[in-house]
Amino acid sequence: MTEIDLRDLLSGPEADPAGRAGYTGHPERVGFFTDTSVCIGCKACEVACKEWNAIPEDGLSLTGMSYDNTQGLGGSTWRHVAFIEQSAVTRAPAPPEPAGAVTPGAEVPHPDGRTELRWLMSSDVCKHCTHAACLDVCPTGSLFRTEFGTVVVQEDICNGCGYCVPACPYGVIEQRPSDGRAFKCTMCYDRLGEGMEPACAKACPTDSIQFGPLDELRERAAGRVEQLREAGVTDARLYGEDPEDGVGGDGAFFLLLDEPEVYGLPPDPVVTTRDLPRMWTHAGVAALSLLGGIATAFLSSPAARRGAGTARTGVFGRGLGR
Repeated sequence: MTEIDLRDLLSGPEADPAGRAGYTGHPERVGFFTDTSVCIGCKACEVACKEWNAIPEDGLSLTGMSYDNTQGLGGSTWRHVAFIEQSAVTRAPAPPEPAGAVTPGAEVPHPDGRTELRWLMSSDVCKHCTHAACLDVCPTGSLFRTEFGTVVVQEDICNGCGYCVPACPYGVIEQRPSDGRAFKCTMCYDRLGEGMEPACAKACPTDSIQFGPLDELRERAAGRVEQLREAGVTDARLYGEDPEDGVGGDGAFFLLLDEPEVYGLPPDPVVTTRDLPRMWTHAGVAALSLLGGIATAFLSSPAARRGAGTARTGVFGRGLGR
């Protein structure tokens, strides 16, 4: 296999992750589209996730910075609703223009800059990346790609090595302190097998979390962004839906109302295994250079030269004796 083939396996667009994983005749790839513009922060998704997946509680302490009591995704929090309190600069309505007071073509000053408080709420989850570094680095096969294109951890196989934790570009997967094994969202794999939608999407009262075929969700999300921008929400944008991004597109993507960093999301995530072929090439070249240096040093050593001279003398001596 060439380096180009390896790089293609580890990064770049991939139309059929389940097919590449070996599934034939598999169902359509599914995912989440989270529209944060309609999230009300009720946390019904968090509760439904915990109940269906029998996830233990992980503390009820407030962060001291917001009304959030779960703080972030973790081994025992597979859905997390962020509460972001923000002072937003909004434009106040322009006052009526007095007749005859404005010169044609001149700009009328608007009293903008009024500051108001707003809440940004967003239900975060595992992104089920097209190129999932957590899956690629798992030495036991505990992580696997499902026939639906999602990424699942088999908790009975995980040995707690923790390689997957730093490999995730989003910081999603984590080891549970009580037993050391790694856990994350499975997109309710057991429910998908029965033709049901994940528990979080089922429980969301505002349809902020939408589940379905990924291509259909991307089309729906693009329409929603266009609708918001026409309504004046110019900061509306999609995050994680682009197959050309650093992870080949996410299986769970978002409509955001501000920069990704505001929501605690990396602005330009890249699959951490993307550069492995180049690293292996450099390591191979370095190893060959080291072996070449050792061989040169040995051949040029006095002992090696004496050995070569003895060999020549022995041959010559045998020739004289005949």
